[in-house]
Amino acid sequence: MFRRNPSQEMPSPDLVLPPEGVPIRLKVAGVGVRMAAQLTDILITFIAAICLLIVLGFLRLTSPDTLFAIGALLFFLLRVPYYILAELLWNGQTLGKRLMKIKVVAHDGGSLTTHAVVLRNLMKEAEIFLPGTLVLMLDSASPVSSFMALAWVAMALAIPLLSRWRQRLGDLLAGTHVIHLPQPILMPDLARADPVLHRADAPGFIFLAHQLDHYGAFELQTLEGLLRAPSTAMTGANYVNHRATVGAIIEKIRRKIHYADPVPVADQDAFLRAFYSAQRAHLEQRQLFGERRADKHHARHVDAAD
Repeated sequence: MFRRNPSQEMPSPDLVLPPEGVPIRLKVAGVGVRMAAQLTDILITFIAAICLLIVLGFLRLTSPDTLFAIGALLFFLLRVPYYILAELLWNGQTLGKRLMKIKVVAHDGGSLTTHAVVLRNLMKEAEIFLPGTLVLMLDSASPVSSFMALAWVAMALAIPLLSRWRQRLGDLLAGTHVIHLPQPILMPDLARADPVLHRADAPGFIFLAHQLDHYGAFELQTLEGLLRAPSTAMTGANYVNHRATVGAIIEKIRRKIHYADPVPVADQDAFLRAFYSAQRAHLEQRQLFGERRADKHHARHVDAAD
């Protein structure tokens, strides 16, 4: 659903509240970029229909008298499944939309359903291809039918222009609209930006992907707090306790991730810094693919859901 702003009569057209409850701003695609994507898809399906028509001509399965009718039928039989299957397989995108970097999303912020994809693309026949056919068939000898055709075309064009989310009739019925693809941006790596967590002279430690699958964001934040602790300013019993805590944590990590090599006392801080950097990069990479790991129980939750 879209979250209403109390200071406005209507909600912002680019503010989406998905089922997870975290507002997301997504730029609504304009009519121009959508028309460019549509023309690209029409060109792709038209070329495919022409190619099939040429093949049928070589096989003598058509004649000049039926050429136009068979070509129109092929164009229809290709474009309808093309739009539906492309948006289902590519999560709301056709080839034209991929080139224009736009996609179809559910208007309520939920998952894009098969019903919505099929409905919006079947309605496209009445909104785009029927008006196009009517324009080509305008005849001054029949002013009534020409006026009705122009009225239909004007209505089909006016709906997305008047819609706050640039929705055409198919989008309104299917509960969808088209957005620009968001650009994923990662925040600066704290391990590189903070000299306390990154030192050029530190010994190298290598961690494999399966060794980084055990922990999540909670443990990473806990480790960051430990690394930020000013151990150099500690003296006496506090320093001894801190070193004992660091050693115990390293042993827990080694057992958890099955890290066989022992860590010398002099390299303990370097080990934790290297593990922090590798773990953070791993979690960010997984998050780009839509997998958010809250804590070390992530794998257990996934197994229970399966």
